[in-house]
Amino acid sequence: MATALLHATLGRPPLSSPSTSSSLPFRRHRFEVPLPRHPGLVAHRRGACPRIEAMARHGARKENAKVRNRRLQKKYNGTTTKPRLSVFCSNRQLYAMLVDDHGKKILFYASTLQEEIRGDPPCSTVEAARRVGEELVKACIELDISEVSCYDRNGFARGEKMMAFEDPVAQHGFLPR
Repeated sequence: MATALLHATLGRPPLSSPSTSSSLPFRRHRFEVPLPRHPGLVAHRRGACPRIEAMARHGARKENAKVRNRRLQKKYNGTTTKPRLSVFCSNRQLYAMLVDDHGKKILFYASTLQEEIRGDPPCSTVEAARRVGEELVKACIELDISEVSCYDRNGFARGEKMMAFEDPVAQHGFLPR
C-alpha cells in the first residue's frame, strides 16, 4: 500500500512486484526523471523548488559614495585654469592632486609620505596633511590658479587628516566654509 501511495504522489502507475524493475517505463533514479520546466522553478536532485530572486527598490538604500563620486567625475572636469582638486585618504596617508582632465595632466601632487613634507624629525600624519594643504596653496599661487572646478573627496568622510588638509585650502578660498 505504501508503494502505491508513493507512486500515486509521483504520478506513476503502481508496481506489481519488485522483480519487474527492468521493464519499467521510467528511469530508476529519481534525479534522472525529467521534471516539468517552469520559468520560476529550478530542477534539483530531489525535485523542483521555487527560485528566489531578491529585488531591491530603486533608491531603497543610500547610494554608495564611491558610485556617486564616479558619476560626478563625469560632470565636473578640470581645465588648466580651473583644475579638479582630488584627494585620496587611506587609513594612514593622504594624497592630494590638481587634475587637468581636458589635457589629461596632473598639475600638482603631494602626499603625507614625501620626506620634504614630513620633515627631518617625522611629524604626525595629521600635521603632514596640513602641510600638504599649505603646499597646494603655494603651488596654486605659482600656477596662477584662483579657483578649482570641484573638490573631489572620492567619497571619503571628513576625518582628522581630511579636516587638517582642508583648513589651509579653505583659508585660501578654494573651499566654501
